[in-house]
Amino acid sequence: MMLGIVSLMLFNIADIWFVGQLGTQQLAALAFTFPVTFSITSLAIGLGVGTSATLARLIGAGEETNAARMATDNLIMTTVLMLVIGFAGHWIIDPVFSLMGAEPGLMPYVHDYMTVWFSGSVFLVLNMVCNSIFRAAGDTRLSGSIMVVSSVLNLVLDPLLIFGAGPVPALGIQGAALASVLAWAVTTSFAVYLLCVRRQMLLLQWPELGQMLSHWRKVMEISLPAALSNMMTPLANGILTALVARHGAEAVAAYGVGNRVESLSLLVCLAMSMTLPPFISQNYGAGQLERVRRVYLGAVRFALVWQGLIFVLLFLFADPLSGLFTDDPEVSRWLALWMVLVPAGFGFQAITFLSASSFNALHQPMRAMRISLFRLFIMYVPLGWLGSVLFGLDGMFAALVLANGITAFLAYSWMRRYLRRLES
Repeated sequence: MMLGIVSLMLFNIADIWFVGQLGTQQLAALAFTFPVTFSITSLAIGLGVGTSATLARLIGAGEETNAARMATDNLIMTTVLMLVIGFAGHWIIDPVFSLMGAEPGLMPYVHDYMTVWFSGSVFLVLNMVCNSIFRAAGDTRLSGSIMVVSSVLNLVLDPLLIFGAGPVPALGIQGAALASVLAWAVTTSFAVYLLCVRRQMLLLQWPELGQMLSHWRKVMEISLPAALSNMMTPLANGILTALVARHGAEAVAAYGVGNRVESLSLLVCLAMSMTLPPFISQNYGAGQLERVRRVYLGAVRFALVWQGLIFVLLFLFADPLSGLFTDDPEVSRWLALWMVLVPAGFGFQAITFLSASSFNALHQPMRAMRISLFRLFIMYVPLGWLGSVLFGLDGMFAALVLANGITAFLAYSWMRRYLRRLES
């Protein structure tokens, strides 16, 4: 799963780099598309969480046939939902992007990209849901491999379709969207084939309407809160970025680099948060609650030790590492400050999202969403603002560590109490 996550990061970096060769306007247009595409991606992540939790519980309970029926119904729901969203997306491009502040000169590029992207978004979401089905069955290797193949295909197709070669015309920014869609379409087709033939988790029968609607409801009860939780993260980060902006452009640049360092620093625990839920859901379905408790506690201990080591390394090498990212001494100074403060809370942050993932796996999505809401809008943003007002950027960074610590303690305590209640 770590390899798969890294490949998805490279997927986005490749798009940005190749589109950047076209010019500033095309790159700006691509930047405007991110909030919209991230919203659809958040929906896909939510659908994947719901799929994984419901299927893994059925598999753990030994209900293989019912699991296959639910997997089939869920892919039907995903297809119908995304065809509707993709169709509607074509009609909202002008009002949505105008509201976001896209200048008239950028709109042709936005149209070129989003028209193709909306048309193929069904493959993106189906791809992620298929991967969730593999993870629910315990096959994380295949799930990660499909993510890697998708990224490699995109990397190969991007320059070919953007700049053209031989008989292939240069499509510009539209080629970037088409490369993504083709990569998703190929890997989705392969994933569906494997689910039918290798896993036998898709049933080629006409679905029963009542049962299908019941399956859709069960999945969406978990998927919608999970999707909303994902959408809240960029909103909170946007508010914090605005706070940082009061300290100058150099501080914003350092904070932006810090966010990317954060993604890499949490990579191992993020991969664990994707593989932990199927394990918990399967054992929950099998009534093995002691194993659920042990694996959750083991994940928490590992997160604290691993992220503690990452913090020590960043703390000791903050100055030379910050110099690798920038030649500007002011940006380097702010980035070094970020590295000696913010990573102290990464272990707590990992506990928070591992706890939220575990609640989703135990079919408690509202508890998981409340953890995210509490962390972002009761702790993270208010304490960050208070620290910034009272003590400047140093205070803001220290406040983020405190926010993560308080949230982790509450999330951990809440999960322990819930597990004791299940076992009693």
